[in-house]
Amino acid sequence: MAHLHITSWVIAFVLVGLVTTFARSGNDKGAKISHMILRADYLLILYSGGSLFASYANYGGLIIFKVLVGLWTIVAMEMACVKYKKKKPAAIWWAQLLIAGAIAIILGFGFLGAGILPA
Repeated sequence: MAHLHITSWVIAFVLVGLVTTFARSGNDKGAKISHMILRADYLLILYSGGSLFASYANYGGLIIFKVLVGLWTIVAMEMACVKYKKKKPAAIWWAQLLIAGAIAIILGFGFLGAGILPA
């Protein structure tokens, strides 16, 4: 399940880039379609993350923190895309996306990496 989770959030980061690229170039239809796919990808992230949460029960409070940071990352992705598409100031959301994404990746690979790297 970890590989599905990693794949789905990598796809999410690529889709965020596509949404902003399409919005910047004025292709509203492309931005809308890629944003809808991104929203569907959020469901895959939540499903695979929930499955990982169940398998990491012995990590205690650290896994709860990781879940909260992961949700923060998803919210920051969504808000950055929405604000960017509406041509409103989105710098604070981009900063939050960078911070939350970095914390989530560090926690995921640094502290909760069971099942990813061979023993």
